[in-house]
Amino acid sequence: MVEYDADVIAGLADEIAAKVGLTGVDIEIEVDETVPLGRNRLESVDPVHIWAESGAFEDAKKLRNFSEANATDVLGRHLLRAADRRSDTFGDPSDDGDLSLEHCTAWDIYTVGRLVRLGYPANRQRWLYTFRNRHGFTDITDRIFDELWDGTDLTWAKITAMSDEAAAANPGKLERKPA
Repeated sequence: MVEYDADVIAGLADEIAAKVGLTGVDIEIEVDETVPLGRNRLESVDPVHIWAESGAFEDAKKLRNFSEANATDVLGRHLLRAADRRSDTFGDPSDDGDLSLEHCTAWDIYTVGRLVRLGYPANRQRWLYTFRNRHGFTDITDRIFDELWDGTDLTWAKITAMSDEAAAANPGKLERKPA
């Protein structure tokens, strides 16, 4: 549904992989071209397997056209997550599907901040808003966002602790009652 060139996507993945230390690693990118939505996920780290619906690589302003910026964002976040998961020092997060929305978002902020430092563009305000929506609109949330965005060599334990601190400071957090 989106007009793109698989060689361009593979080239972007190879470029980012080299910058994040995944050289010599098998990388598979599976794009479901039958669905125009934008869901995507890291399926495995050995080999690195990224799955995406075609809308994940689509230009929202020119429908059915490839967006290099969106592809870079999706591939970059998942390649950095793969590098984190393959690291001996990062820690052992649960499978992505088992992560809380808050922890997943905090990890995204950490990965996108690193992508920016590697020279890739990102809309910082968009990510700040996403982080605030998950953790609350507080000064503590903003401070922790900055620490994640600017972070280097963070561990999974540090990311989750930071996320939990921001969420705990949210005065509008809804308490969920057991059913």
